[in-house]
Amino acid sequence: MKSTIYLISLLVLTSFSCKGNETTAPDQMQEQVSPAKKSNAFTVNGRLKLSGTNMVNQKGIPVQLRGMSTHGLQYRGNCYSEQSLNVLMNDWGADILRISMYVQEGGYEKDPVKFTAFVDDLVEKCFKEGIYALIDFHMLDPGDPNYNTDRAKVFFEHVSKKHSAKGNVIYEICNEPNNKQLDVTWAVIKRYADQIVPIIRKNDPQSIVIVGTPEYASRPDLVIGNKLAFENIMYTMHFYAAENFQSNHQGRRMGYVAKAIENGIPVFVTEFGTQNGWGDGENDFDMSAKWLKFLADHKISWCNWNYSDSPLSGAVWKTGTCPNGPWTDDNLKESGKWIKQNLISPVDEWSKTP
Repeated sequence: MKSTIYLISLLVLTSFSCKGNETTAPDQMQEQVSPAKKSNAFTVNGRLKLSGTNMVNQKGIPVQLRGMSTHGLQYRGNCYSEQSLNVLMNDWGADILRISMYVQEGGYEKDPVKFTAFVDDLVEKCFKEGIYALIDFHMLDPGDPNYNTDRAKVFFEHVSKKHSAKGNVIYEICNEPNNKQLDVTWAVIKRYADQIVPIIRKNDPQSIVIVGTPEYASRPDLVIGNKLAFENIMYTMHFYAAENFQSNHQGRRMGYVAKAIENGIPVFVTEFGTQNGWGDGENDFDMSAKWLKFLADHKISWCNWNYSDSPLSGAVWKTGTCPNGPWTDDNLKESGKWIKQNLISPVDEWSKTP
């Protein structure tokens, strides 16, 4: 939910717009009876790997995953009850949950034990329900991921050891590298990744790892000719469909992705919104639909920002829905209704294959 320009305003607004009561890990979530499942993505596809620029399942069939991102666990953690997640995983048929654990802003840096436990609980929930869990080490400020290298080493040592046997976990090691304090080039990001990926690989040799790209994770094309020297690595693209800061703004960004794919760079859209870069403002559903078609045509997976009741328009639930619901369409914002429909229809291509 971040813009790629107006950096000072972004910092101020992010602090304002994400405010909310801190919550504890959902260690006492009540069991609910699940309705008929519409996804079972992991149950059907198993552990994913890369073949060229495509993620493929255990049968070698290209897979596009579609799902949602949480808000920051420290801001809207009370939105992730057993009941609300069952709605997302079953009624909406989400294939993947991106678990956005902020490092700063009152997150992991402040209480690593609490937020590690929160992530563990949500990964277990995803595994139980048969969908994929994307563990997002959500860094935004400062923009250089090397600032958090020591924290990342501890965190990814834990989660990769604890969850490696599951096979449904994907690791996103740095959210949105950016130039707030220095010129965060791909070489700077790569230096961080070259330290973190081996820690994951030691415990989990096979699972996919996703690495952030420059300019708020919007430039996978800058990786061309200098990929990481590991297998099963993907690179991020983030976009917000209502941004229009330059001529053909969205077209340029589609071009970055197309160029990356043409040059053998696997891309995963781990975050996008139908609004502006702050995850707020008017929705541009027309441009969002163009993006989703583009992603479907290229078998590029995506997660939408965000599954919460934040006051901003990018949160799918109306403010006050969390923690107790009701989790009904009447409580969805316009973006929530649109995203739900695009998770349900069209059906996942892999689900049509015998």
